[in-house]
Order: sequence, then structure tokens, then C-alpha cells
Amino acid sequence: MANVPTTAPRSSRRNFRRILHPDMTPMVGLGFLLVTFFLLASDFTKTTVLQLTMPVKRAEDNGPLCNLTDVMTIVLGKHGKVWYYPGLLREGEKPEVRITDFASTGLRQVLLKQKRESGKLTVLIKPSDDAKYQDIVDALDEMSITDQSGFALVDISKAEEEILRQHGL
Repeated sequence: MANVPTTAPRSSRRNFRRILHPDMTPMVGLGFLLVTFFLLASDFTKTTVLQLTMPVKRAEDNGPLCNLTDVMTIVLGKHGKVWYYPGLLREGEKPEVRITDFASTGLRQVLLKQKRESGKLTVLIKPSDDAKYQDIVDALDEMSITDQSGFALVDISKAEEEILRQHGL
């Protein structure tokens, strides 16, 4: 691995140090192996990102963006529970609130049924304070699975919190 000179001057009585000339060839090979490993490892770990497009607020358009009969409101609660009701909450009304979960026979079937009945469906997703981040991701996944073209993440109102508290939220 290293070149060591075998002959030393004979005329001197002092001990000479041997000068080592290390062979760097294995170190260069190891460096290339490490660079190759990290390039391949970073190429295999691509991150996956959920596409989320939020609408742009327009100042000149104050009218509703959709027909109110084609709206479904979904409220995400604690323990992976989903409360939903058709339409929007209007002043003085108490909608019929139903409960489901994120199973394939739960929210997915509700969305597919409502989409078949109304044609174009707009879903309002409202996470409560007790909802976890995973619940929001699961709800967005269900929107992608059921091919919903119109959905939005919306803050929950105080009136909705009160109605849902009456239903056991």
C-alpha cells in the first residue's frame, strides 16, 4: 500500500526516518463508491406530494360559486368520525346530521351516492378542533378516490360547532 525506500545513506550515523509515500488508489475508489451510493439513495427516496389547488378570491364576484342543492358539508371530528349533512347551514335551520367514518363503506359510499344523485357535487370539508391532521389527509384522499372536482377546506363556524355538540361531537 505504501512505497518505502529500502536504501538509506550509509555515511551518516544518525537514524533517518523512513519517508512513506501512501498509495491513494483505494481511497479514491472508496470515495467514488460513497458518492455513487448517496446519489442512488437520494434518487430512490422521492417524496410524494398531494396536489391541492385552492381557489383565488375574486373581489368583483359576490354571488355563490355553486348551486346550494349540490353542496355537502363534511365535519371531521375526534376519533376519525365524520359528521355530514347536505347543503349549507342556514340561519335558524337544523340540518339532519349523519355520522360515518373513513372506511371504504363509510364516507366513500356517501360521496359516490350523493355524486350520482346530484351530478356535480361540491364538498365543504370542515375540520373541528378535535380532528387530527391524518383525518384531513384521509378526507382529501377520499376526494381524490371518488373523483370529486369541487371541494374546499373551510373553517367550521360557531353555529355548526353548537349543532354538532348537540349531536355528540
